[in-house]
Amino acid sequence: MDRPSALERWPEIAGRLAGRRLALFLDYDGTLSPIVQRPELALLPAAARDVLRRLAARMPVAVLSGRLREDVAALVGLPQLIYAGSHGFDIAGPPPASGPAAGESPSPPAPPLRHEVGGGVPARIARVAERLRRELAGVDGVLVEDKRFAAAVHYRLVDPRDLARVEAAVDRAAADAADAANPEDGGGHLRKTGGKMVWELRPDVDWDKGKALLWLLGRLGLDRPGAAPIFLGDDVTDEDAFAAVNSRGGIGILIAEEPRATAAAYRLHDPAAALDWLERLAELAG
Repeated sequence: MDRPSALERWPEIAGRLAGRRLALFLDYDGTLSPIVQRPELALLPAAARDVLRRLAARMPVAVLSGRLREDVAALVGLPQLIYAGSHGFDIAGPPPASGPAAGESPSPPAPPLRHEVGGGVPARIARVAERLRRELAGVDGVLVEDKRFAAAVHYRLVDPRDLARVEAAVDRAAADAADAANPEDGGGHLRKTGGKMVWELRPDVDWDKGKALLWLLGRLGLDRPGAAPIFLGDDVTDEDAFAAVNSRGGIGILIAEEPRATAAAYRLHDPAAALDWLERLAELAG
């Protein structure tokens, strides 16, 4: 079932947001930047960086990405934003903005935001990624990425005839990691997930972008009535975040050319349309 356009329904959305404390959460690839052949080519348009800077002066802004936290932070280039990398397993950002209520003395400065899930996982992921690089060295176009809390195998440039070989290597690595799991080494299984032309092996723990979003709302003092979380995302890995904002009376917007099943309430066609929508949000917040 298709979702209505978040641009055409702007008056409706603006009414829903009026008088509420806003917090903006966004995916990166396919949402702020177009999908490209190789991850390092997904550069943020200058206009998108400008609107994010203006929005961050008015509300908390967090980028929730499957990329390494440091990588997406470098691509965006705005230290005032919060960055949650590896699908929310690695979160860092400036201290939450707060001030004393009337008549109260100033409180000590809040510490910077910092949260990691799954101690010992990066070492296991590094070994799995190295194994996959060795096994897939002869496959043209394959890219294995160590994202510290996930091993990603990108196959956008792989010949379709080689896809079965690539996926079999990913499945073997997942099975062998489960057999070798050690609680002292980040233990537990690795689960295989899919995305846009990528397979990932992630820790099989109860954590995802949705839980990262809710954790951030709590740390920001916005997990309460009167707050309105907003999330823009494009991939199936963003569905947990759409469900999270729905649970708090917020707004989810899917960025997709074609309709698909989603928990988001609205849809935008592409990152250019998302930029137009963010400009309207900046005007509303200003």
